[in-house]
Amino acid sequence: METKKSKNWVKFVVDWAAVIALGICFIMFTALKGSQFLSSANMVNILRAMSITTVFGIAATITMAPDGFDMSAGTLASCSAYVFVSSYLWFGRSVLTSAIICILVTLIMYQLTMFLILVCKIPDMLATCALMFVHQGLGQWYIGGGAVSTGMKTSWGAAPARTALEPSFSMIGRAPWIIIIMIACVLFAHIFLNYTKHGRYLYAMGGNLEAAKLSGINTTKYRYLAGMITAVFIAIAGILVASRGSSAQVMCCDNYLMPSLAAVFVGRTVGGAEKPNAIGTMVGAILVATLENGLTICAVPFYILPAVKGAVLALALIAAYASKKK
Repeated sequence: METKKSKNWVKFVVDWAAVIALGICFIMFTALKGSQFLSSANMVNILRAMSITTVFGIAATITMAPDGFDMSAGTLASCSAYVFVSSYLWFGRSVLTSAIICILVTLIMYQLTMFLILVCKIPDMLATCALMFVHQGLGQWYIGGGAVSTGMKTSWGAAPARTALEPSFSMIGRAPWIIIIMIACVLFAHIFLNYTKHGRYLYAMGGNLEAAKLSGINTTKYRYLAGMITAVFIAIAGILVASRGSSAQVMCCDNYLMPSLAAVFVGRTVGGAEKPNAIGTMVGAILVATLENGLTICAVPFYILPAVKGAVLALALIAAYASKKK
C-alpha cells in the first residue's frame, strides 16, 4: 500500500511538474524583485513574449500529433515574414492582403516539405533539416541579403511603394492583439485536436501508425492535412514577429525553434497527457517566458538564458520519456 502511494505521488509530481515549476518561479521572482516582477506591465510583457513562442509551439503541436517533427519552422517563418513585410512595403498591399499572401506563399513552400516526407519517404527530421538551408537561401535571395524595413529599397533597387508603416501594421504585434491572436490559435488547436474526428485521427496516427492504417484512416491524407495547418500557424508566427519588430530582419524567426520545442515537450507532460496538446503547449510557453523574464529582471547575463532554456527542454524530455515503458 505504501509503495502504491509513493508511486501515485511521484506520478502526480511528474504530471504537474510544469505547473509546479511555474508556481515556484512566480514565488521566487516575487521574493527577489517584488512588485517589479508582479506589476501589471510586466505581466503583459510576459504574455506578449510568450505569444510568438506559443504560436510556433502550436505549429509544432499539430505536426507532432501524428508523430511528425519539423525542424524548419523557424527558417520558413522568416521567409513568411519577408513576404509579409515586402508585400506591404514594396508592393503597397494592405495589411490584410499582405497577410493572406504570406499564408498562401507559406502553404506553397510547405508543399516541398510534404513532397519529401510523403512521396520521397524521407524521415521528418532529416527532410526538414535539409529544408532549413533551402529556406535560408531562398529567403535571403528574395530580400537581397538585407532586411525588409522602412526607408530601404527593394532587392532589385526599385523604390518601395510605401515608405512608412501605418498603425494597423504594428498593432498586430502589440498587446492586446498579439495576445488575442495567441489565444485564438490555442483554442482552435485545442478544439481541432480534441473535439473533431480529424484531430482524433491525428492522435491515433501518433499513437500507432500501423493500427491507424488498419482501422481505415487515410494516413497520407491526414499527415498532409496536419502539414497544411502547421504551415498556416508558421505564417501567423512570421507575421507576428514582423509586426512586433516593424520589419523583417534576416533570419528573424530562427531563434524561436528551441523555445517552441521546449514548450511542446513541457506541455505534453501537463496533467499526464503524454501527447502534444494545445493547452499544455501554452503552459510550457508561459514557463519558458516567465523564466526568461524573471532572470532578465534579476540581471542574469543574456548569454546564460540559452542554457536555461536548454535545461528546461532536457527536464521536459526526462519527464516525458524517463517513466515510459519500452
